Amino acid sequence: MRQIARRSDIRDLILDAVDGLLAKFGYKKMTMEDVAKQVGIGKGTIYLHFPSKEELVLAHIDRIGDTVVRKLQELAGSPDPADRRLRRMLVLRVIHRFDSVAHYTQSLGDLLSSVRTPLLVRRQAYFEKEAAVFEDVLREGARLGTLDCPDPRTASFVLIQSTNSLLPFSLSPRELGRREELEDQVGRIADLLIKGLLPCPSRPASWTR
Repeated sequence: MRQIARRSDIRDLILDAVDGLLAKFGYKKMTMEDVAKQVGIGKGTIYLHFPSKEELVLAHIDRIGDTVVRKLQELAGSPDPADRRLRRMLVLRVIHRFDSVAHYTQSLGDLLSSVRTPLLVRRQAYFEKEAAVFEDVLREGARLGTLDCPDPRTASFVLIQSTNSLLPFSLSPRELGRREELEDQVGRIADLLIKGLLPCPSRPASWTR
């Protein structure tokens, strides 16, 4: 038990346990004792890293959000044309979240209804971080003339908002459908959005992936 508690990745081990227990019991029935038993540590060790069950669960959501932002930054920094980067980024922000909670039977909104207010605050904060990454790519495309985007900041939030309905927040993974269908759906939305950002002479008759 002490060896586990001293591991450098103890926070991730705890959050991994939270992920599995949320899927099994839900937020209300999951206890700190359950988490400690799952990890193989004392309950006190959890409180050294997370002051409450609420903060523990929100940290689990933070980990998903942090990963999305990091992966978006990686795609944004690739050498691909801006329009293709934007498409891949839009698909990623939806599909990564879907994959992260695909084993849940409820939507995040329902599963974490007891912490809805702080969850919504966290959610909005990550949307703003994601929008900032999109804004950088939009500004680059506008500067190079490959995108017609006079207001990159506003456009970045439009891209975020236009794909938010496909996130597993109000709908469960099952309600969102099969992964392949969801990826195709977000791809089609991304294609339409990005077509509107292409300079008129460069807009193709049909978008090719």
